[in-house]
Amino acid sequence: QVQLVESGGGLVQAGGSLRLSCTAYGGIFSRYTMAWFRQAPGKEREFVAGIVWSSTHTAYTNSVKNRFTISRDNGKNTVYLQMNNLKPEDTAVYHCAAKDRSIVTMLPSEYTYWGQGTQVTVSS
Repeated sequence: QVQLVESGGGLVQAGGSLRLSCTAYGGIFSRYTMAWFRQAPGKEREFVAGIVWSSTHTAYTNSVKNRFTISRDNGKNTVYLQMNNLKPEDTAVYHCAAKDRSIVTMLPSEYTYWGQGTQVTVSS
């Protein structure tokens, strides 16, 4: 199994930035597709961004495109989500997820490993 541990969440004002990190332990990370999902109170879990093991392909949900950037450092077994120009509607618990198929998909059920989540709160 792979354990995923997120960090970097916090409270920021609208227009601010945060960088989330997710480090994998106990498995093969470099060839895993990694993704970020978020879940706000009363809402379903939503795909945010994903990246394949080689970093040659990324995907974003439309609401974060041009504001968020996903990247990974396989030598550190870590994936990042740089979040700029944050908006109140970005407020959610952000989870990282992993799977061993080398394609980014958007359904939570297609990911095998999940972190516990980190809270992002954006005030207006």
